[in-house]
Amino acid sequence: MKTPRLALAATALLATTALAACGSSADGAKASADGGGKAEVVLRLPDPGNNGFLALGKKDGSLDRALAAVHAKVSWTGSAGPFAPAAQALSADQLDVALGSITSAVAALAQKPGFKLFAQTAPDGVGEGILVKNDSPIKSVQDLVGRKVAVSQGGTSEYLLLKALEKNSIPADKVERVYLRADQTSGVFNSGQVDAWATWNTFSTPSIANSGAHFLVNGKEVGSDNYAVWAVRNGFAEKHPDVVKAFYTYLHENGLKEKADPAAYLNVFTDSGPTAVTPAEKDIAVNIGKQGATADVIADADIARFGTVAQFFADQKVTKQPVDVKPYLIDISKIADGAK
Repeated sequence: MKTPRLALAATALLATTALAACGSSADGAKASADGGGKAEVVLRLPDPGNNGFLALGKKDGSLDRALAAVHAKVSWTGSAGPFAPAAQALSADQLDVALGSITSAVAALAQKPGFKLFAQTAPDGVGEGILVKNDSPIKSVQDLVGRKVAVSQGGTSEYLLLKALEKNSIPADKVERVYLRADQTSGVFNSGQVDAWATWNTFSTPSIANSGAHFLVNGKEVGSDNYAVWAVRNGFAEKHPDVVKAFYTYLHENGLKEKADPAAYLNVFTDSGPTAVTPAEKDIAVNIGKQGATADVIADADIARFGTVAQFFADQKVTKQPVDVKPYLIDISKIADGAK
């Protein structure tokens, strides 16, 4: 996640501090009952911000209508932020569903996770990568040797840099990693305090459009396996599989609609202010959106690539040992409609 400019971009989700006041719920269900006598389930999600199909689903009520069929509705909780605190919030019963990257998920799964993954979106080959300024003397990955590169620790940023270095046979210790939060890096990058910035499309789009930056290499060029993944709190998945299935269906179907016409999902609530995609950013955002993918089931081929990421992080000493992702996966295709 970040407020995100594009849905499914990022990897962005809810900060623990934003959740502190939200309270907790043993199973996400309200005490009130509908006419059929079933308790109404509340699915707690990070606020979707100003862009993407979830933002539109919030505005037009289509997500609540889709969930009403399984006696559920959404509670938009807090604001967007990194996946690491969102993973903690899932484990602490402060959040029910969150979006992140498989790289950040692997780092979180190396702890004591309280969540499982139920959907994936194929890696973003064009919206993430390593940024340099247009007037930078850095023209190739080899030129990063001896330079400072801003990364967020243990997720997409660090992964992209390490993948680029590995592909170019450059020892990781030949490049200085400067660990910064993604939402605090723009000023450092623009002021020249770091020479490059490994990041994803939430931050690369405005940087390319407004700050005279470009990709030295992108995700496709470094061979990225950095899927976006949807995580669900264990207790919620166990008690409300029908709600998880309905939410997945909404993600899949509406992701296809956004891919077909990305421009229609920009600036859902406002076309001004810090959450708005500017005219200069629009063409970049639409191009990335058209080349993106939609949420889908986690198939065997995806699981193999998750394992590749886990092994890579262990080899690069990001995690202490390889993380076996398989026990933390849900086969959404095997959840029957109306299951309980």
